[in-house]
Amino acid sequence: MKKSHFTYQLPEALIAQMPLPDRTASRLLLMNKTTGQLQDRQFADFIDELNENDLLVFNNTKVIPARLFGKKRTGGRVEILIERMLDNHNAIAHLRASKSPKLNSLIDLDAGYYCEVLARHDDLFELQFSGASLPALLEHIGHIPLPPYIKRADDANDLMRYQTVFAQETGAVAAPTASLHFDLSTLDNIKHKGIQTAFVTLHVGSGTFQPVRVENLSEHIMHKEYFAVSQEVVDAVFAARIRRGRVVAIGTTAVRALESASRQGTLTASFGDTDLFITPGYRFKSVDAILTNFHLPESTLLMLVSAFAGYEPVMRAYHHAIEQSYRFFSYGDAMFIAD
Repeated sequence: MKKSHFTYQLPEALIAQMPLPDRTASRLLLMNKTTGQLQDRQFADFIDELNENDLLVFNNTKVIPARLFGKKRTGGRVEILIERMLDNHNAIAHLRASKSPKLNSLIDLDAGYYCEVLARHDDLFELQFSGASLPALLEHIGHIPLPPYIKRADDANDLMRYQTVFAQETGAVAAPTASLHFDLSTLDNIKHKGIQTAFVTLHVGSGTFQPVRVENLSEHIMHKEYFAVSQEVVDAVFAARIRRGRVVAIGTTAVRALESASRQGTLTASFGDTDLFITPGYRFKSVDAILTNFHLPESTLLMLVSAFAGYEPVMRAYHHAIEQSYRFFSYGDAMFIAD
């Protein structure tokens, strides 16, 4: 398929700029994976769609305050977006400036911190930070890296709301947004219903927002993200299979983690970098149902969802969501695709 097949027209007013006051107050579009039938519901109804034999798989990554603002010592402002921390003082990052800084140049940050440009790797820069360990520096002066389609500065509320209530493994620069709909009360209700849960890790990179630049999808180079699937998760999935329950991936990042650990045909405890690019025609090995938000046109995430539920049914569902004024993207509404 071609990139242009995944284009759709979205009114700007439907791009959610703020989270709702209540995490669970979002709407939920139910899509039957077999028939394509759609139902308009509320996210509070999600638990009613689950069976006691199901297994919910969440991504427990934790978003870091990865955006920094600085100034080159030669003049000129610089915006830094950490892509990956290499160790306590070094990172790979995107830099936005009127003119790219030279190698070995210094960038002054707030509160007396600074960093040095060590190397360039295509569109990314390797930086070394001074004045404190990188985690401490980010905690002190970093900003929550809201996606580019949210047209406002981050605020104190985003520190909590652009983070899942179970975030644990530090390293993401974007939230696993399907999980943002869950609060502690909902998780308790899921537990009381007897539904099992498991946690994988996939550190979402800023590449998730990068456009696909080639029309032929076979030529697209997928960004790499770190993932980890433990033996405990593998055992939980196999147990769900034995009791004939569904493996319900909460978000496309959980899908990519599970499917990356299933590349040899069987789910295996795995960790490392994944560049798995899921497009229509892909055969899913470990995922039976997906809870997901609504994704950007021509994005790899929309392609993944289309691979799971069918291109035409998914595009019909998106047009329905637009007609019904669903809220889109990170702080938007959800969609549950299952038989």
